[in-house]
Amino acid sequence: MNVVALRGILSRPAEERVLPSGDRLLTIEVTVRPGEGRAEGVPVVWPDPPAAGSVLDVGDEVVVVGRVRRRFYRAGGSTQSRTEVVADTVLPARASKRIAKALAQAAERVSA
Repeated sequence: MNVVALRGILSRPAEERVLPSGDRLLTIEVTVRPGEGRAEGVPVVWPDPPAAGSVLDVGDEVVVVGRVRRRFYRAGGSTQSRTEVVADTVLPARASKRIAKALAQAAERVSA
């Protein structure tokens, strides 16, 4: 099962792209600090986010629930790869009831 939940700070402005298919994709970077360790940046893509997804601001604390994906692409004549989180949900950390619901849904997928 591929399920991830992370909590961190939005470290750069969200970038929205419209794909050739017409689908929207929001790209964000979430900085997490595991325990006493160094902060780590986690790239997150959010396919077809709700309109409210584009009002995320740098410095906002967020919770992301989704899955990990490694994708491969051609760049400069060679194959490159990128590991990222594909978000099902991105919520402000203060939205505790909605976070609990999103985590419960993810737990159901794990136990199914």
